[in-house]
Amino acid sequence: MTTERYDQLAIFAAVAQARSFTRAAAKLGMSQPALSRAMRQLEERLGVRLLSRTTRSVAPTEAGEHLLRVVAPRFEEIDNEMAMLSEFRDKPAGKLRITAGEHSAITILQSVLARLLPDNPDLTIEIIVDYGFTDIVAEGFDAGVRLGPQVAKDMIALRIGPDMRMAVVGSPAYFSRHAKPVIPDDLTAHNCINLRMPTHGGLYVWEFEKNGQELKVRVEGQLVFNTIAMRLEAALQGLGLAFMPEDLVQDAVAQGRLIRVLEDWCEPFSGYHLYYPSRRQSSPAFTLLREALRYEG
Repeated sequence: MTTERYDQLAIFAAVAQARSFTRAAAKLGMSQPALSRAMRQLEERLGVRLLSRTTRSVAPTEAGEHLLRVVAPRFEEIDNEMAMLSEFRDKPAGKLRITAGEHSAITILQSVLARLLPDNPDLTIEIIVDYGFTDIVAEGFDAGVRLGPQVAKDMIALRIGPDMRMAVVGSPAYFSRHAKPVIPDDLTAHNCINLRMPTHGGLYVWEFEKNGQELKVRVEGQLVFNTIAMRLEAALQGLGLAFMPEDLVQDAVAQGRLIRVLEDWCEPFSGYHLYYPSRRQSSPAFTLLREALRYEG
């Protein structure tokens, strides 16, 4: 097989799995026009249409699905064997792509990488912060980090953090103007700082639990953000109530800069897990990262 034909098949597999020329181009480090040109050449050479394209999506045709089933496992085997070659190096090498939420990236991944990377100069880690439930196989990630209950059942899940609690907080200035909520339903009368979720563009629903009773509250307010830092700063400025991971606000609460409410409705829940496909063969680089992240608490 010529190099050109091999490259075209690799491009087809990337596009078919990602179901997007944009995502495949980002994964392969190529331009979209180059990918489109390679796909046209492959389809012309084979004499069959492999991808069905619309203005919003890309999906394999029946012939494309057949070809994908044949070539995708081969490319995965080659990638794994190439990664395994780093066993012959003095230190693990290669690039790993991880998808994670902002909180886990800040509180877990950054601290682990600060210890890991200086001693492994040939290791590159790319972290993409995303609140959505990413399909790591289709998006070309080696692994993802999400809360335990959010991990799909067909994935291997490794615990990398302790149990967590959420906290409802507001500034003393805010509570000088508003009564403290006693039960979660009281939040509907408050100015709450919302989080915009990427999945369907909806707002995060505040979730509570007490003595086995679960309660979800759709709150409203003047501010909506998609980052932790801006929600925390808005709460500190007295602009509303925020629903934040406990560890991010405990210092401000201890200092009196924030006041915590509804603590009895915020019970612990399963913390962060690293998840990856069960069929994935571990390269030395991935094994190193996985073991560095493993939670022993």
